[in-house]
Amino acid sequence: MKYSSSLLNEAVEALSELPSIGKKSALRLTLHLLNDESNLALRIAQKIVDLKNNIKKCEVCYNYSDHKVCQICSDPSRNKNIICVVESIRDVMAIEDTDQFSGVYHVLGGIISPIEGIGPSELNIDGLIRRVEKDAPKELIMAVSPTIDGETTIFYITKMLKNLDVKVSTIARGVSFGGELEYADELTLGRSIHTRIPYSTDSNI
Repeated sequence: MKYSSSLLNEAVEALSELPSIGKKSALRLTLHLLNDESNLALRIAQKIVDLKNNIKKCEVCYNYSDHKVCQICSDPSRNKNIICVVESIRDVMAIEDTDQFSGVYHVLGGIISPIEGIGPSELNIDGLIRRVEKDAPKELIMAVSPTIDGETTIFYITKMLKNLDVKVSTIARGVSFGGELEYADELTLGRSIHTRIPYSTDSNI
């Protein structure tokens, strides 16, 4: 699809690289931004530049943050004794939307997947172990995919924690996990956290 302006064409091509944005949607967005008289395009562009230049990863949980430690980890009202371990930052956002969890998080950045060449060293597992050793939380809630790779990840982490006094549990299996966690309805997701079950490596050997 080509247009009379190479600048217009390049803008459409760039926008169409975004997830779920096809060429027609990209053209519609481009024309809207081009014809908008409130400088929306410039404001969006500046916000994206600011985002790329200034956003950080929390030194504690690896969530996105404006500072070295994110707002959730630094919030004195959050229960630091319960850490919800998730695959991605999107999972944190999904759980936060439920307003049912008052603990803190740890973002693994994925799960162990030998087929895809992802091992423990590629994930934020060492950071989690150090965090448990330092902060001595009472419980880790594992909210990761109920797949073979997800179970392998939970098993590995639990084994690494065997000499530490921390309870490991998993959220109820009536909800999608990992990449699909954000699509779960808030009520179901909230209930799955409250009805979490203890995890034991003995039944997963």
